[in-house]
Amino acid sequence: MKQIINTVNAPAAIGPYSQANMANGILYISGQIPVDPATGKLVEGIEKETHQVMKNLEAILTEAGMTFKNVVKATIFLKSMDDFAVMNDIYASYLDADSYPARETVQVSCLPKNVDIEISMIAHQD
Repeated sequence: MKQIINTVNAPAAIGPYSQANMANGILYISGQIPVDPATGKLVEGIEKETHQVMKNLEAILTEAGMTFKNVVKATIFLKSMDDFAVMNDIYASYLDADSYPARETVQVSCLPKNVDIEISMIAHQD
C-alpha cells in the first residue's frame, strides 16, 4: 500500500507529484530544488543551494521517520559539473561515512526554475 509523505518543512510540490511516497518500506523522494519552505523563495549560489536541497530532503526523511542513514540511492542533477567539488563536500557533510548511499551525478542543460542543483533519493526502513 502506498502512503503519501508530505511536510510543510520542505517545499510544496510545484506540479502533479508528491514530495515522497512510501511503499513496502521504501521511501521514494521526489527531486528537491533549493526552495526555502519558510519563504517560498529560491536560494542562490551552489553552496547555499546544496545546503537547502539537503535540508529539504532531511525534512522529508524526518517526516517519514527516517534519516540520511536510511538512504540507499541518490540521484544528483547539476547544471554545471564545475560545481561538483563544492556540491560533493556539502552533500557528504550531511551523511555518515559508514552508510553512504549509491549515487550518480549528471550534468543537465536545465532544471526547474533554472536552479543549479536538484537531488532525489530513495530510502529504506530498517
